[in-house]
Amino acid sequence: QLQLVESGGGLVQPGGSLKLSCAVSGAIAGLYFMGWYRQAPGKQRELVATITVGGTTRYADSMKGRFTISRDNAKNTVFLQMNSLKSEDTAVYYCKAQRGLNNHWGQGTQVTVSS
Repeated sequence: QLQLVESGGGLVQPGGSLKLSCAVSGAIAGLYFMGWYRQAPGKQRELVATITVGGTTRYADSMKGRFTISRDNAKNTVFLQMNSLKSEDTAVYYCKAQRGLNNHWGQGTQVTVSS
């Protein structure tokens, strides 16, 4: 059974950085299309970034140039480096693993950007 565990969230000041990790267990992460999503209070869950099995990345427009998604298949882990954080980046960040029609979600990690 594939499980995803996110970590690395926390409180950071505007302009600061955080690096989120998504540890995959029960499966080979390298076989999965991986993504980060986020959900702010009162809003729908939205795409942050995705990375294919081959390493091709895609970002939501508001994250381009500030966020970087990467994967370390040897560690079975996907990362999200977030720089130049803004108050509007405050949300619960979720990791998703997708293969075919099967989607798996982690429990999320809270990111709060505030002075």
